[in-house]
Amino acid sequence: MTTLVLGGTGKTGRRVAHRLTVLDHPWRIGSRSARPPFDWTDRSTWAAVLDGVDSVYLTYYPDLAFPGALDDIQAFVSLAVSSGVGRLVLLSGRGEPMAEASERVVQMSGADWTIVRCSWFMQNFSEGYLLDAVLAGVIALPIADVPEPFVDVDDIADVVVAALTQEGHTGKLYELTGPRLLTFADVAAELSKAAGRDITYVPVTAEEFAAGAREQGVPEDEIEGLNGLFAEVLDGRNAHLANGVRQALGRPARDFSDYAAANASAWAAR
Repeated sequence: MTTLVLGGTGKTGRRVAHRLTVLDHPWRIGSRSARPPFDWTDRSTWAAVLDGVDSVYLTYYPDLAFPGALDDIQAFVSLAVSSGVGRLVLLSGRGEPMAEASERVVQMSGADWTIVRCSWFMQNFSEGYLLDAVLAGVIALPIADVPEPFVDVDDIADVVVAALTQEGHTGKLYELTGPRLLTFADVAAELSKAAGRDITYVPVTAEEFAAGAREQGVPEDEIEGLNGLFAEVLDGRNAHLANGVRQALGRPARDFSDYAAANASAWAAR
């Protein structure tokens, strides 16, 4: 049973690949730097990575809410099933209507499926695009004072690997969150405590965020997509907890304070 791990060098993908290695479960990474390469923007690369694959951890870059994602998911899932893939595990976004449309594509594919629907990643602050902001001491985003149940990526990887390698997860939709609701101001306080220095959250307008992102060289389509995502999913709709981690693994989700303490070295002043 060879598993294709799409986005295998990303936050969740590399953790999934590591866990599959520990389990001695064969896997193949799907990324532009892999051999054979995989690129969501080049459909001619898809068939080669699916050759000999039985299951797929399906992640989409940059996000399922971005324009074109649904068409790509439909085409890829169709090709995967026709190539012999019998199990699909989809990483989805919580509170995203377009992500839910992709979920339905997977559910109707004819393959065994599991949906892993997640809240905001804790690791966005230590490995993602917010790391530089944390290092600078100011997190500036166009987000209202609403709470979010941030989820640990290690919890996501554990659920994904269970769905890929164990029985009992077929046909399940797991909604993953952390155990607490935190505003971005709360997050800044948690990070300050762990890092031993002041880190603040400053709400900005969408226009101010876009201007700052342009200065950092972020492509215009990604800026537009991020602003749309912020407005769509961080409007309070996700301000409640879910118990998908316990449902899938039989244990509680990891708390943000534990994540912050374990990653304090990532925020040391450079």
